[in-house]
Amino acid sequence: MSKKKKIIILSSMIALLAVTAVFNFVLAGTDSMPDATSTSYFIEYKTERSSSRNEQMLQLDKIIAESEANSDVRETALTQKLQLTALTEQEMRYESLIKAHGYEEVVVTMNLNSPNVNVVVRDTDFDQTDAVKIYSILTNDSEIDAENINIIPYL
Repeated sequence: MSKKKKIIILSSMIALLAVTAVFNFVLAGTDSMPDATSTSYFIEYKTERSSSRNEQMLQLDKIIAESEANSDVRETALTQKLQLTALTEQEMRYESLIKAHGYEEVVVTMNLNSPNVNVVVRDTDFDQTDAVKIYSILTNDSEIDAENINIIPYL
């Protein structure tokens, strides 16, 4: 598949995601929507993260396609692609777990080159109890050390 087709498909998927979010609010029949500023921050960040990850995947796919079958470059690119995929799945799993505990909006970011996990959570009355709850969620579900978890309330 050509790069242009991949970009078109990716753009279509992002547009579909935005339309789905709008329909979710409309069809849910909620009288009040979350604060548009904070919601747009979370949507923008997730869209930007997704685009960046997809671009990284495309670059790795290109390296894999252009490399010789058993070369070290190809093996490194394949390993990085698998690690990036696993990282993305972890972020989504952590976000889902935190949302399941009652937080409306959350973004979890991780990096291949760092043990740190950053959590941005929207909660107007965020306090120490909330921080402990999020620490517990992340440390119980993984081998993440508590000192590597950074929680940032988005007020």
